Amino acid sequence: MSANVTAAETDFLGRPVIAITGLGIVSSLGRGVEDNWAALSSGRSGIHRIERFSTEGLRTTISGSVDFMGAENDTSTTLSYAMAEAAGSEAIRMAGLPDEDFGGPLFLAAPPVEMEWQHRLALDAMDGAEREEAGYDRLLEVARRHPNPAIYRLTQCSRISELLADRLGTRGLPITLSTACASGASAIQLGVEAIRRGETERAIAIGTDGSITPESVIRFSLLSALSTNNERPEKASKPFSKDRDGFVMAEGAGALVLESLTAARARGARILGIIHGCGERADDFHRTRSKPDGSPIIATIKAGIADAGMEPTDIDYINAHGTSTPENDRMEATGLGAIFGEALKTTPISSNKSMIGHTLTAAGAIEAAFSVLSLQHGVLPPTINYDNPDPAIPLDTVPNTARSADIRAVLSNSFGFGGQNVCLVIGREPRA
Repeated sequence: MSANVTAAETDFLGRPVIAITGLGIVSSLGRGVEDNWAALSSGRSGIHRIERFSTEGLRTTISGSVDFMGAENDTSTTLSYAMAEAAGSEAIRMAGLPDEDFGGPLFLAAPPVEMEWQHRLALDAMDGAEREEAGYDRLLEVARRHPNPAIYRLTQCSRISELLADRLGTRGLPITLSTACASGASAIQLGVEAIRRGETERAIAIGTDGSITPESVIRFSLLSALSTNNERPEKASKPFSKDRDGFVMAEGAGALVLESLTAARARGARILGIIHGCGERADDFHRTRSKPDGSPIIATIKAGIADAGMEPTDIDYINAHGTSTPENDRMEATGLGAIFGEALKTTPISSNKSMIGHTLTAAGAIEAAFSVLSLQHGVLPPTINYDNPDPAIPLDTVPNTARSADIRAVLSNSFGFGGQNVCLVIGREPRA
């Protein structure tokens, strides 16, 4: 420990305490922390009918798409960047730092980049390919004969992070990661670990996802993962309810500025919250389903609480992954029950996804930001549409209406396809 670091600025293992000094949010509820929190805490849904493209013939015709970022953001890459830039710059400004010269590393959670249908069709329509049949081989041949720098840039997996690094003035090689629905939380974990290792005094973690396209909707529909409650979009996402029928795809971005508590205090920054601990474990059971005994989820929650030097009784509120799918909600409740026991029935737990939908790659970051706001305001956002409780998973879901509560620590869960699981323990202030 350096001479200028006091014991209060290190945790029980002697590591730097990680302060949160800036937040940024974009979701279907709006742009900016203030608008998002006002809508979320009032129980308003941002889920609506898809108007971006024709939904004729699709089983699901609703989403939490972000449609207000400008017509020029018409691809997944450009929209994901625009939302990440908005959230990232908001977080840095909130932290009292210049948003063009952040001076720390960037950890970005971004959706997997693929060539979108409109680009495939445009290339496929060009002359010059010997192959007549459709497919990637033909597309690659046409692309070689007709180089298009714009399409090349849009399909680079590092494109968003490179643009962000230039715009925000981050330092070092920006890191892009994709761990499915846990990605946003994984980005935060990487930032926490970099500061703990002493590699930097500050970092920015951003999760973004603007990938609602016809192809993505079809793919998730083929997995039977999406809600088909199309008639009343605002009622479609109903986590932990008996009649839940799938998640609602959504878009958005969340950003957190992370600093060592020592560095934040030295420059007089406002401390919004503390990352006490991070837990991460993998599940090798199935590409979409959790292991039936819930052991990887249980291990992840245990790891996060242990990394914080805490006990389950120290957790005052749980920001659930809560996707509204029959499988996920049941497995999350099973995992939490194994850790919290009978106390789970009286520990408030709610799902932001009931209002904003499932923002996929961005979810962990957005929900971590909402967790910080819950701690700051002493308000637990509701789980809306909770009108038909599932008797198999009795929980205090903060049903339908927000609740005032004096909370000091939140467990924020993120469980992703492919067995990626991350749990964050976020506190209101440093622990003694």
